[in-house]
Amino acid sequence: IRGEVGQVGTGFAPLPAKCRWLILPPLIVVLWSPAVSRVLQARRAVYRNTRRLGEAKRLSTAGVHGVLRLSTNYLGFRSMARKGSDFAGLSVALVTPFTDGKVDVAKLREQVEFQIEAGTHCLVPVGTTGESPTLTHDEHEQVISEVVQIASGRIKVMAGTGSNSTAEALRLTTWAAKEGADAALLVAPYYNKPTQEGFYEHYKAIAEDVDIPLCVYNIPGRTAKNIEPDTICRLGELENITMVKEATGSMDQASQLLCDSNLTLLSGDDSMTLPLMSVGAEGVISVVGNIVPGDMISLVDAAASGDLSTAQQWHEKLFRLCREMLGLSTNPIPLKAAMKMLGRDTGDLRLPMTALGADAEARLQKTLEGYGLLASKN
Repeated sequence: IRGEVGQVGTGFAPLPAKCRWLILPPLIVVLWSPAVSRVLQARRAVYRNTRRLGEAKRLSTAGVHGVLRLSTNYLGFRSMARKGSDFAGLSVALVTPFTDGKVDVAKLREQVEFQIEAGTHCLVPVGTTGESPTLTHDEHEQVISEVVQIASGRIKVMAGTGSNSTAEALRLTTWAAKEGADAALLVAPYYNKPTQEGFYEHYKAIAEDVDIPLCVYNIPGRTAKNIEPDTICRLGELENITMVKEATGSMDQASQLLCDSNLTLLSGDDSMTLPLMSVGAEGVISVVGNIVPGDMISLVDAAASGDLSTAQQWHEKLFRLCREMLGLSTNPIPLKAAMKMLGRDTGDLRLPMTALGADAEARLQKTLEGYGLLASKN
């Protein structure tokens, strides 16, 4: 203002200096009103977007490297936090170790310590990788409690608490929250194939009763039905639904979620991590991170910083491991076999999961040798 209040707009004569303070209270009220606030926010947004368009034009001369930097720094909102940005980076879906048919807590502890030492950001126990479908209710709760206690605040814990029964999912999520989990991962109700309204009401019932952050896990290849983008965006309006684990394989669906919501998107497929981060995803809930967490962190960090060349190199290396290892059989069958070969035996699989056959084991051995994880026997 600085003495020019009387000259605001047109057609105003300057106010006498001693009277200029009289206009300040009504002016402040106007500027603080919701309508004017929205106008000012819109003007600031236009200004910011104009600057970004200028930056885009400048970076276009740098080719694809510039484009990825732009998408990471601006369109990917690396500097603009989304609802679940606290969980950006590498999360690892832990396997559940068994010895003599029971959960092996000592080996579970080894896994947690291994990931903490590697610098992993978050642990995800009792998901599909953790064989949650074959755990008893007591075992499911036990694994959540043990991981939270072992982690002891040194690493985030996002407990798998999904079910095709809303009541059961609510019970498990309530348990996770009570035990101190930082968040919960809830797979879409499977087999019973809800309507889109059914999906919404399922997650809404849990979100309204539990106050920890929730991640919607959309994997229609396992659940038999897709949660449509409009439904997920609608869920994102609920305060503590903050993330989506995206495993549809559709870049269009991922892009729509990022454009139409403020949810944090995490890749649910290791080999899709770089493609999804290029459009704004903030990390991955990883399977191969059980054996190469450092390499997955390198990929995620390079993508997040806009270093396309380095990110591509890690993507190409990890893609072969993902394809040749995880393609051998249903997860976690090849993962548990690989961990055993690497001296980190996590015990048996529970039926109906069965061990790899001899031919598949031989191919897995070659894959691990080719990646440099095992010395060649030749």
